[in-house]
Amino acid sequence: MTGTVIKNTGSDYLVAADASGEQVPCKIKGKFRMQGIRTTNPVAVGDRVEFNIGDDGTGVIYTICDRRNYIIRRASNLSKAASIIAANVDCAMLVATLVHPPTSLTFIDRFLASASAYGVDAMLVINKADLLTDPDDAELLDAVLYLYSSIGYPAIAVSALTGSGMDSLRDALAGKTTLLSGNSGVGKSSLINALIPGLDLRTGEISQANDSGMHTTTFSEMFPLPGGGNIIDTPGVRGFGTVEFEREEVGHFFPEIFAESAHCRFGNCTHTHEPGCAVLKAVDDARIARSRYASYLSILDECSGADKYRKPQ
Repeated sequence: MTGTVIKNTGSDYLVAADASGEQVPCKIKGKFRMQGIRTTNPVAVGDRVEFNIGDDGTGVIYTICDRRNYIIRRASNLSKAASIIAANVDCAMLVATLVHPPTSLTFIDRFLASASAYGVDAMLVINKADLLTDPDDAELLDAVLYLYSSIGYPAIAVSALTGSGMDSLRDALAGKTTLLSGNSGVGKSSLINALIPGLDLRTGEISQANDSGMHTTTFSEMFPLPGGGNIIDTPGVRGFGTVEFEREEVGHFFPEIFAESAHCRFGNCTHTHEPGCAVLKAVDDARIARSRYASYLSILDECSGADKYRKPQ
């Protein structure tokens, strides 16, 4: 039988069978591993799989079909363990907040660069727009939306609480399988509850001690959207360590840096110190945001000696 993995708890999986639509609890047999990929989870939500059903009604996954794409993240910048967030997605949607808790621009940039590296379109959603009542906060929101939309990423502000911007979000998600990611506490579960009435995912409180979110989603799961398409909810993450980047290709995953690099004096310019570097000039001229350039440098610094993983071809 064939089907799609719609839930992953780490050791157990739920597969929607193609023929019947039945949701079949499944396991993987033995030390099942994808050849050439060293990750903590060999099977991810969104994977197309082949499986058999035993007499007890439990399925056993024995084959993962070729993936159209997938996204990997490292647990932290220093960790060697990596996990596949989701597979076979049309879009990766990062949910961020500017207050309570604030999402760092470096985190946003790392997520967007990783999506680009794995061939997945990405978009940015700023949630909790209802909290941005201070003029300075509103100005920051406008600046962030402009920064990312100006370099080609769809970026919208929404409020799961008031419903502001939710129609635009529904239009962006319609007919697509979308991965939903972000720091803990940014309101991913609240957004999904607003998108899918009656689902009632558990939501969490924000820690008053450090203004950070506490995990409420503990595993990845795919839900069908009322207007067509699917959304994949994932556990909140505190850091986004990149994997599989070669030093010479990091700039390819920053659209504005890649565009300017065509004008550099040297074809192998690293955009760090070389004379005649068009990227450095663009940073000085404020045509490339310093926050984006700092994120580029942070990823560049991780590439030396990093373990390599195989990207989908």
